[in-house]
Amino acid sequence: MAASREAVLRTLKQVRPILSVDKTEARRRVFNLYRAWYRQIPYIVMDYDIPKSVEQCREKLREEFLRNKNVTDIRVIDMLVIKGQMELKESVEIWKQKGHIMRYFKETQEPKPTDFLSKFFSGHN
Repeated sequence: MAASREAVLRTLKQVRPILSVDKTEARRRVFNLYRAWYRQIPYIVMDYDIPKSVEQCREKLREEFLRNKNVTDIRVIDMLVIKGQMELKESVEIWKQKGHIMRYFKETQEPKPTDFLSKFFSGHN
């Protein structure tokens, strides 16, 4: 009984990695993805003719990466890197439309006030 329980626990701890074997390799992949996005932003701004500056887009890129800074599971980091690489390829190959790119900036907008006093203080009708 104890031997089978030990075997089950050992099996549960052995999880196959997706891309990275350890945290340093996952970190390197994240930095490489960030660097690739950072270098492609001027071309994306030019190709899609978005009404944002390169600096604003780079700040949004940093915000997106910092949003996931607390992720520690290597498999989750690898999945996020894979999704980021797919998004980059779709953006560079112009498989997206301008609306898809502008959707990244939608979350940065301040939410509209909902209660009476907040609307009053912000000047909304």
